[in-house]
Amino acid sequence: MGWSWNCTTMVAMGIVVMGFLFHGCFAFPPEDLVVILPGQPVVKFRQYAGYVDLDLKKGRSLFYYFVEAQDDPDHKPLTLWLNGGPGCSSIGGGAFTELGPFFPTGDGRGLRINSKSWNKASNLLFVESPAGVGWSYSNTSSDYTCGDASTASDMRTFMLGWYKKFPTFKTRDLFLTGESYAGHYIPQLAVALLDYNEHSTEYKFPIKGVAIGNPLLKIDRDISSTYEFLWSHGLISDETSLTITNACDFEDYTLDDPHNVSKSCNIAISKAFESVSEYTDNYDVILDVCYPSIVEQELRLRKMATKISVGVDVCMSYERFFYFNLPEVQKALHANRTNLPYGWSMCSEILNYNYEDGNINMLPLLKRIIQNQIPVWVYSGDQDSVISLIGSRTLVRELADDLQFNITVPYGAWFHKKQVGGWATEYGNLLTFATVRGAAHMVPYTQPSRALHLFSSFVHGRRLPNNTRPSIDD
Repeated sequence: MGWSWNCTTMVAMGIVVMGFLFHGCFAFPPEDLVVILPGQPVVKFRQYAGYVDLDLKKGRSLFYYFVEAQDDPDHKPLTLWLNGGPGCSSIGGGAFTELGPFFPTGDGRGLRINSKSWNKASNLLFVESPAGVGWSYSNTSSDYTCGDASTASDMRTFMLGWYKKFPTFKTRDLFLTGESYAGHYIPQLAVALLDYNEHSTEYKFPIKGVAIGNPLLKIDRDISSTYEFLWSHGLISDETSLTITNACDFEDYTLDDPHNVSKSCNIAISKAFESVSEYTDNYDVILDVCYPSIVEQELRLRKMATKISVGVDVCMSYERFFYFNLPEVQKALHANRTNLPYGWSMCSEILNYNYEDGNINMLPLLKRIIQNQIPVWVYSGDQDSVISLIGSRTLVRELADDLQFNITVPYGAWFHKKQVGGWATEYGNLLTFATVRGAAHMVPYTQPSRALHLFSSFVHGRRLPNNTRPSIDD
């Protein structure tokens, strides 16, 4: 249901919300307004959270969290962010671990400010998708058997429903972003929105850009690049690397059965992961790891459980799990309205996702998006072995060749704060590939300042700066 308030109504009701500066009249749903979250520092921007109903008959609804831009939100774009999995939460991932305005505190009972939140540059919308992820749900159990096509269709329905709640954003520039398996979610959603635009005689989704980080695009290339990365970073031996190269045909690899390869390939892969060891984070090979049993005990005892590695809280995943399962947090977020029979978790344990969809090649979809004059950025944290820059860079070049794009910006370093932020190249003014130096699979989590700089450049239509090298006197 949409809401329309006028100024007289607002004054008459005497609305006072601590820490918020209301900028004129608005038409947002007051029942979704998040007044303040438990342990939250006071901020000047507004937050909303709640549900968009997709199918009333089946009882299928998706949960969202929306935060306004910190300054001048009425004149900034809308950015949708989706995490991957498939089946993992964009609220727990993007919103409260990576690019949203708050992180959980070390004791898991409060929040601290993320000084590099992407809401410095844009309004941000996070969605737990598909139903069965986080607090999104269905009263029809068969809805939990799903795949890429149904997820994209539901997200298109969600966006139309969300715009009814927030009608002023219908004409605002829309950027579609995400990471990991969102390399499937985002291109397929973009194509679903483009299909809608082609058949609609009235409303058109104002898509202005697509950006995906460490994305799964073409599984045979992305998986093989994992072992190239592990070898090049000294985590596996020459012998293991050569065996994998010679014995493994990753065209047979599927997400639901990763061992569907030859016996010799399986043995070599097992040796590789034995060499990497459980004490290495595959999503960032230079980070330390968190020891869950110690952290969970400390959280229960109200001790600060934060463990820092290279300036990163490596135990944040346990802190957010504790925070989101506090009843007062769920109440403040208007979440879990049906009292689900399970707790909140980062990745769904009830979803029956069609993992064969992971084999779908995303390059043709990215090609169509670009042919609609929509810029596409692919970026890679360069310490991620799971979906490494080696595969992504190759696939972007393959896409550029298919589009017959020439190199517009040669591959080279880009700079931030007089240091190398990463490396980037551009093809045909619409396709960019960039790395983020020192970043993990979740880029904003480990390199927040560089990630914000990359995102700001993306939404403002600017190239990453490659001419800000420090002088010898700096």
